[in-house]
Amino acid sequence: MKIISIQNNLGIPKYRQIIASVEKAIETQILRKGDRLPSVNKVCLKFSLSRDTVLLAYDELKKRGIIFAILGKGYYVKSTEVSIRQKIFLLFDELNIFKEDIYNSFLEHIGNDVQVDIFFHHFNNDTFRKMIKEANGDYTKYIIMPTNLTGAANVIKTLPVGDVFILDQTNPDLKSYPAVYQNFVNDIYDAMKKGISRIGEYEKLVMIFPGFREPLGMKEGFLKFCTDFNMEHEVITEFTSRDISKGEVYVIPNDRDLVCVIEKSKVQQLKLGEDFGIISYNETPLKKVVANGITTISTDFTAMGKITAQMIRKGEKKQVENKSTLIIRKSL
Repeated sequence: MKIISIQNNLGIPKYRQIIASVEKAIETQILRKGDRLPSVNKVCLKFSLSRDTVLLAYDELKKRGIIFAILGKGYYVKSTEVSIRQKIFLLFDELNIFKEDIYNSFLEHIGNDVQVDIFFHHFNNDTFRKMIKEANGDYTKYIIMPTNLTGAANVIKTLPVGDVFILDQTNPDLKSYPAVYQNFVNDIYDAMKKGISRIGEYEKLVMIFPGFREPLGMKEGFLKFCTDFNMEHEVITEFTSRDISKGEVYVIPNDRDLVCVIEKSKVQQLKLGEDFGIISYNETPLKKVVANGITTISTDFTAMGKITAQMIRKGEKKQVENKSTLIIRKSL
């Protein structure tokens, strides 16, 4: 049974010819699911190829999910779906409306010949390490949201060089990787500077910053703004049991805290936008209508997904700072 065919002087790399041969054998049902491929040594001897050439071909087929390896036994057909050209490992921190926008946009622009498997680490270091370890070698591309996890860079460096893309948050340890990211320090600083005419009407800025999931750059940018513009300010880790004082503006990264502040203002019979203000982080449709409109600082999550997909489709390796903006509404 002839499975692999190699021709010299064809102008096509030998490892590509091996891949095409396996694909054709699967399409013509010469190879079926569970069948064993010719061994690496057998292909090397028959066509006078190096082991690296054959392993490169088998490795790509493995990453695409078409074949799998059993240690000491060889390679076997895992899937007959050879139209999948890329198999992408997508590791998000958590599922929320913002990440859903990124994901849907990415799927829309990545193409129909790509399989995308999405996972969530939920800000857990052990889960992060385990998922990357188990995925290593089984995908053509790895898109990672490292957030602010300790040691994330060392874990990411175990993945194949050139196949990793960083999404949403990056740091100096990951500067060598292509990325589509938010610059949280500059974003919050520039947005608040844009709104200084309204912010300046209040007496004090209060940031609610638990510091567990929230990017540290938010706090850094907030403090820099308050210092540069000589604004009285305070950073608190939680809002519970606190009363709102007139003249305060609350900067709120977490939507759970946003709900708590609005509920508390109703108990205290304070008027949002007059007695106190709110600046929320990340735009959602509800913030357009809740409490007559919540002012937000937000990046374009749909653009983030689209740019990432385009980079992969075009084979680009660059770092893109996804811009953020201030959307002023009646809460400020």
